[in-house]
Amino acid sequence: MWKIKTNRSVAKRFKVTKTWKIRHSKTCKSHLLTKKGRTTKKNKYGKGIAKVETKKIKVMIPYKTR
Repeated sequence: MWKIKTNRSVAKRFKVTKTWKIRHSKTCKSHLLTKKGRTTKKNKYGKGIAKVETKKIKVMIPYKTR
């Protein structure tokens, strides 16, 4: 049986919770933060992930999911 390769870029960006949901960190939090307002940094970035996208992500990281 062949092993499936894990997509390393996806494995670094997404984490799988105990209930098998996909989590990702919010974007735009690393630099140039003085220009951005408090509410922008808090709310604007990092929206939820659609169900279609979660299926694609789970295929790309086979050993982190069931």
